[in-house]
Amino acid sequence: MTKILLLSDTHSHIDDTILKYAKQADEIWHAGDIGSLEVTDALQKIKPLRAVHGNIDDHVLQKEFPENNRFMCEGVDVYMTHIGGYPPKYNIRTRDIIKQNPPKLFISGHSHILKVMMDKNLGVLHMNPGACGKHGFHQMRTMLRFVITGDQIKDLEVIEIGKR
Repeated sequence: MTKILLLSDTHSHIDDTILKYAKQADEIWHAGDIGSLEVTDALQKIKPLRAVHGNIDDHVLQKEFPENNRFMCEGVDVYMTHIGGYPPKYNIRTRDIIKQNPPKLFISGHSHILKVMMDKNLGVLHMNPGACGKHGFHQMRTMLRFVITGDQIKDLEVIEIGKR
């Protein structure tokens, strides 16, 4: 069993509430628009971090974190990128990858809109955790947490961490 905290679009913001939830996870996943290394440094001090860079991230973050991150967590094939679109209208950059070799879990950020939906045609679960930073048009700062046990994704929970 692996407890995951999924966040995105911090835009250089990190606070005690985010860190409190990070301490409760086994792994932290960041879906881009990190903003500064201070964010990832703080998270990596707490738990293992998997991340991708986003469109606002500078060359330092781009060297540190890939644009796409495909990995296995227990028995779940995960594909994470910052700008990816939503089922069935994936971004042009991700569309062929997802259709030719569908992951079980596809994660993106960018929109600042929390959304979890199933692509029934491909059997892909899509998650966008919204934004937990204070920059952007979103009203509520959000993250997701869930558990991966074997090849199952369970106990999905939306975390609202306050108004931006």
